[in-house]
Amino acid sequence: MGSEPPSPPQVVEEGGEEEEEELSGGEEVDSRTVPGRGSLLTRRGITLRVLLKDGLVEPGDGVLSIHYLGKKFVGDLLCDGKIRWVETGQIFNSPSAWATHCKRLVNPAKKSGCGWASVRYRGQKLVQYKTSWLHKYQPSAEMSLASEGEDEEMGEDDDEEGKTAVQADERNRKSKPEPHEISLVSQRRGERDRVPVRYCTLGSRDSARDPHTLVELSAFSAINRFQPFNVAVSSNVLLLMDFHCHLTSSEVVGYLGGRWDTNTQLLTVLRAFPCRTRLADRDSAPAVEEEICQNLFMRGLSLVGWYHSHPRGPALPSLQDIDSQMDHQLRLQGSNNGFQPCLGIICGPYYHGNQGVASTITPFWVVPPPEQRPNDYGIPVAVEVTYVQDNFLTSDVLNEMMLLVDFYRAAPDLVQFSQLWSPDTTVLDKIKGSLSGHAPKDQAYSQILEHVYNQLSNSH
Repeated sequence: MGSEPPSPPQVVEEGGEEEEEELSGGEEVDSRTVPGRGSLLTRRGITLRVLLKDGLVEPGDGVLSIHYLGKKFVGDLLCDGKIRWVETGQIFNSPSAWATHCKRLVNPAKKSGCGWASVRYRGQKLVQYKTSWLHKYQPSAEMSLASEGEDEEMGEDDDEEGKTAVQADERNRKSKPEPHEISLVSQRRGERDRVPVRYCTLGSRDSARDPHTLVELSAFSAINRFQPFNVAVSSNVLLLMDFHCHLTSSEVVGYLGGRWDTNTQLLTVLRAFPCRTRLADRDSAPAVEEEICQNLFMRGLSLVGWYHSHPRGPALPSLQDIDSQMDHQLRLQGSNNGFQPCLGIICGPYYHGNQGVASTITPFWVVPPPEQRPNDYGIPVAVEVTYVQDNFLTSDVLNEMMLLVDFYRAAPDLVQFSQLWSPDTTVLDKIKGSLSGHAPKDQAYSQILEHVYNQLSNSH
């Protein structure tokens, strides 16, 4: 995620929707004419060259910017109307070419940039400069042209600024989440020792920095903030999540379902949804996510967060995790009139720095960097959580556990449960000890779990 490494200046011609804007020789032509002004330009015919020529904008370093999913890109406006991306020196022929390129770095599935609604000149969207040009030079054409291309531009505006009020209302009615809302985290690192760093030592983003660098969590009070929401997590959620993270030496990921109460500002996490897929298997991910969407919808739950494991390392977020969490927060964020938090949880099952046999479970959130330092990383903060003890183990949880056993049974990275975790404790005993901390009040659960453990023992 982020930016590409610096490269020699090159002209990039992405963003096919702009082809009609960039006419050869810089001449914009239309068959309709207006007295005293020559040819009548459509909104597509108004280019940066036109705005420069007529004095609505001026060339300058760093005067252009794009904000997309928590990332900011800065560009120079050149005298010929082209854009130079500050970070790499690449040259782009149009706003959409630049916007498409930048957005695909963050979201590879992005097909277009809708640059005039995304790119800002000195903080104001370029599409507003188009409107100003029409007001000044072609007022008689304003009504006939006002809607030209508006669908394209407004669609991008929604994507950039957050969900609309209509989408927020649909979410409040427990509408079914779309698969793209819960896109899987990209393939991650192999195992290696990593020493966490303090956030204050990071400074601005650096493409040379290892994205797997772990970062210590800050407290809300340390950054002069209050935690903006309360969180309650069911013990069955912890049990299933902890079980999932114990099964393999590779990193796993899953999603959290629950409810958000705007009146009490309480986020209740009621269900974990493990992703039974490999992180590198992008082909199966859409089907897995669709199944989770269906399960959320059938249970009347909303998507409220995600979890993943650091199998043998500290349960602290990496720089990549911080960016992923920020992206998830933006996807689940409500409209300007509302707010819905997104909880991130990291589970560290096999880190030898843990106390005893229990996994370390770390709920966290990311606060955007200060406005005056937009190129900094988000600030990872610890979230205070109330854990609610369930009375019994639900059949849903038990079924998920058995499905996970079947999924990993023949996997090459399945944990060796008979091996020793410590001189007098096997890995299987370590798992039992960790899960006992999330045990339901009904003691009959132990007999049920023993059946699951027997299945684990037979997996090798």
